[in-house]
Amino acid sequence: MRGLRGRVAVVTGGGRGIGAAVCRRLAEEGAAVAVLDLDAKPAEQVAGTLPEAGAYAADVGDPAQVEDVVRRVLARHGRIDILVPCAGVMRGAPVTEMTDRAWTEVLTSHLTGSFTAVRAVTPAMIAQRHGRIVLISSIAARGIADHVNYGTAKAGIAGMTRSLALELGPRGITVNAVAPGFIATRMTREGAERRGRTWEEHAERAAEGTALRRIGTPEDVAAVVAFLASADAGYVTGQVIHVSGDP
Repeated sequence: MRGLRGRVAVVTGGGRGIGAAVCRRLAEEGAAVAVLDLDAKPAEQVAGTLPEAGAYAADVGDPAQVEDVVRRVLARHGRIDILVPCAGVMRGAPVTEMTDRAWTEVLTSHLTGSFTAVRAVTPAMIAQRHGRIVLISSIAARGIADHVNYGTAKAGIAGMTRSLALELGPRGITVNAVAPGFIATRMTREGAERRGRTWEEHAERAAEGTALRRIGTPEDVAAVVAFLASADAGYVTGQVIHVSGDP
């Protein structure tokens, strides 16, 4: 299937994990993908495997850097059809021990970074009266111990999704989000280390807590993102779809 042929996608945090899987899936569907990452090397590694892809180094916490990349993508392709902000970090700690820096870093990378990317691409989408924005929330939006910063950021993205859907729908732009559960990424592997568990033990415990009795993969998330970015999802907006193997 090549349902995104002729479309141009911007993916932040595209050098690793879910972001890299999203880049690959959108490219498989025919999109030209701009791979943004804080570090140039992983962005270049992902982009180098994809047709018509470009690699861009940018800090999503710096609006000027994001806006510069958007200008460069528009100069190269003339349009931007899809935005998927995947950039983010985790800085866990009990609330009594959480530093101001840890709080700010997580909210900046996930919540402010998503907003900054949306603000940068929407003028082009409004001008062409077409756009697909797919944000990345999490089941942690329901609450997560020792990560109040992360849970708050992901809950904020759910609210951002619904608000933007109402605002941008009349301009031909859909806005949805996916909320992953336990996905095999660098972040979850680091979580195993923090808890003093092997990866195998950590993953097995997580799988036992799901209805499908398995953990998710970045490709599981990317498949739902690709659907929401497609014409098939043209009458879907303001939704947060859980990709968690569980009700």
